[in-house]
Amino acid sequence: MLPYKFPLTSGNVTRFFVFFILVLLLASGLMVRSAVNSWLTEKRYAMADIAHAMQKRIDTWRFATWQIYENLSASAAGTPPNSLQETRLRPDVYYLEKNRRKTEALIFGSHDSSTLDMTLRMSNYLDTLWGAENSTWSMYFLNGQDNSLILISTLPLKDMATRYKESAISGIVDTRRAEMLQQANALDERESFSPLRRFTWQNDHYFTVRTTFNQPGHLATVVAFDLPVNDLIPLNMPLENFQLKQDMAGSDSSAAGESDDEAQSTRVDFANPNVEIAASLSSTPLQLVYRVPVMVLVADTLRNLMWPLLTNLALFILSLSGLFMLRQQSLRPSENQSAELDSLRVLNEEIVGSLPVGLLVYDFANNRTIISNKIAEHLLPHLNLQKIVNMSDQHQGVLQATINNEVYEIRHARSVLSPHTQLFMMRDQDRELLVNKKLQKAQQVLDKNHQTRQQLLQNLGQALNRPIGQLTGQLQSLSHAHPADDVDDALEASQALSRLVDDIVLLNRLETHEWAPDAGPFNLQSLLDELVLEALPSLRRKGLSLIISNRLDVDEIRFGDRRALYKILTTLLHYSITNTTWGRISIEVKQAADRPDRLSIDIVDTGAGLTVDELGNSDFPFLGETSQDRFGQASGLAFFLCRQLCKHLGGQVDIIARADIGSRYSVHLHAPQEHTQDQDEKLLEGLTTLIDITVDDVRKIVVHQLEGWGASCITPDERFSGQDHDVLITDDPSRLTPWALMLTDDEAGFSALSENQFKVNFNISSAMQDALLQLIELQLAQDEPEEEMVDGQDAVQLFAPGYFQLFVDTVPEDVKRLYNEASDRDLNSLAQTAHRLKGVFAMLNLTPGNQLCETLEMLIKERDDSNIKNTIGEIDSYVNDLLQQGNQ
Repeated sequence: MLPYKFPLTSGNVTRFFVFFILVLLLASGLMVRSAVNSWLTEKRYAMADIAHAMQKRIDTWRFATWQIYENLSASAAGTPPNSLQETRLRPDVYYLEKNRRKTEALIFGSHDSSTLDMTLRMSNYLDTLWGAENSTWSMYFLNGQDNSLILISTLPLKDMATRYKESAISGIVDTRRAEMLQQANALDERESFSPLRRFTWQNDHYFTVRTTFNQPGHLATVVAFDLPVNDLIPLNMPLENFQLKQDMAGSDSSAAGESDDEAQSTRVDFANPNVEIAASLSSTPLQLVYRVPVMVLVADTLRNLMWPLLTNLALFILSLSGLFMLRQQSLRPSENQSAELDSLRVLNEEIVGSLPVGLLVYDFANNRTIISNKIAEHLLPHLNLQKIVNMSDQHQGVLQATINNEVYEIRHARSVLSPHTQLFMMRDQDRELLVNKKLQKAQQVLDKNHQTRQQLLQNLGQALNRPIGQLTGQLQSLSHAHPADDVDDALEASQALSRLVDDIVLLNRLETHEWAPDAGPFNLQSLLDELVLEALPSLRRKGLSLIISNRLDVDEIRFGDRRALYKILTTLLHYSITNTTWGRISIEVKQAADRPDRLSIDIVDTGAGLTVDELGNSDFPFLGETSQDRFGQASGLAFFLCRQLCKHLGGQVDIIARADIGSRYSVHLHAPQEHTQDQDEKLLEGLTTLIDITVDDVRKIVVHQLEGWGASCITPDERFSGQDHDVLITDDPSRLTPWALMLTDDEAGFSALSENQFKVNFNISSAMQDALLQLIELQLAQDEPEEEMVDGQDAVQLFAPGYFQLFVDTVPEDVKRLYNEASDRDLNSLAQTAHRLKGVFAMLNLTPGNQLCETLEMLIKERDDSNIKNTIGEIDSYVNDLLQQGNQ
């Protein structure tokens, strides 16, 4: 028996959604009703508690009233009248002086000493009752003996009564006297209550309980208490909504209240536009009423049920939307459904007819063709489909057949849904072989074209290199001989053309895989110095400033392809200069904390940013128009070439540009650090420099370089009184002093401003080092004018105290390094060691050694191996002679 299935018809779905919406609305109504009932129940319990507390307070002060009247209002027998003091504040207003000051007492009207004594006893009694209370409590005693009025309160009565005519207490006293006189004249009323009142200056709410005591032959005595209610009302129930009024059904409610619980002693009434919750005070003809506006009740209910109601509203909207969508899209057929089916059928026939193979779907149960195209219909009379099915089962569903001297490959498959339906695909093998031959021939032609283009670019580059080099050399000679703007412009254009030809040749070598990285150790700081010297003319011409921040060690050696890295940086820097009209270009070199073998070099400019077409050139050269200035146009090959070079070096180039803000070129390369021997003594060890640089970036760069060379750096703020320094380094011409370096970014090295002042480019590390060493040499020459001779040369400074031991500890070790680095043909390290030795000889005024080191540096530049070894031997002999003389 088949299980019953719910029919998914339009009527059933509509009934389901309507039922769901009705249940949702009913649930929302019940939830609101439950919330309102909970709120009313909570308020009813609160009102019952408040009424019980007020009734308890009334009963308490009824007892206190009888105590005051029966025990304290009697005359104080044996009390000397002189022991009590009173102060007359105003006419008929007297203040009782007492020690305990919880309450204060005022007497209004003429009175005798017995009244004063009675006032003191009542005040002391109330001190005990009100001692722990924080609310405002007051008692009014209208004495029937002398018609005086006694006021005892926790208020500062003396301070308030001094301004009797103007103070608010006068109105209160007058009102109370009138109420108490009216109470005394009412023969049938022993006890009365006032409605809720409010102290305007303290925001305290209270009600007054008045009790009358009749005395034969005298006026009636009335005792009234102001009982506060602030401490009885919860904070979430505003005091302004409470009222205390007469209970119309007093006796009935009180009788019923004795048997019902507290919640049943309250009732809820609707008095438009308020909801009233009333609670009766059982032993009084009073009822406490709490009024809440209906809108406030609605707002509180909606606020408490905001999220559930919003959820139900969302479900309601989703239900309506689902009902509408299902009826329109799924359950109710569209008028255009037949048209859509026809269009799908036509589209199916078009797809089958455009297939390059024959397609046939055949139903063997009914012996009819379901789907076929022209190729299948042409071959169908020549095919035995049943035989093909039997044979294809033996050959994994693939077989070949010859029809009209044409070879076809027939693939057969069975339908999963219908076992009697078979699928046949016929492919013309002869035509496919012909197409494959054409494709192979086209690929051969394409490969030949690529080879021809690559060969053409290679030959063209080689053919253009020589004439362009000759033209550039002639223009340089002409520029030196006859300086002129036209000649400089022509020289710049020829250099740009030479760079473009070199880039084309290099890119061609990269594409043909003829280029391979030439990795080796190199000093990154020297590479940056060469980069600055090459870009300096372009920077001067456009008035741009350049800041190079190398966060790595100044003498750090990296392993990688120096020429490729230099090519990448120069290409990006030239593009950045062309794209920047004003401002500055900064280059920052750093390494990742977790990957010390990777270099990160960022070039940031303040140019106009790059366009979308320029960024497209990084994917394909010369794809879009590039930026240009009045001196030339940027190369459309730059970004693509840099990306290819970085890819071959195991790195990447990221370019980020924003309009009117600038561009950032980030180069990330794999260049591990070469392990070198630690130097015990650095080149500028013991040199103290005063750094007075205003630009923060420049100061960080200079301090990093000097500390890398071993110098001590101090600032004017860190310099203590009397501290000497050897050299001042500043960027402000007004702060120059003797023995100082003036920093700039447009100097090609360093130049002399005076005998003891130099102007140096802080971006060129070697220039900074040479300028400092020359200043040190000049200082030493000035301090030691008379020097001793060693083998015909001056050497007094060497044998000064402390210098010879420094010479023994450092120089022989450096001479050994010269031999080792010369044997390893490490020319970069050899040049650094020779430069360091030259600085030591210059500091010690050893002129022959200084000259030998200068000769060695020239030979290193010329790569003259034989003379390098001979010069190292001469330096070794000279050092040995100095050591022998020092040991004698």
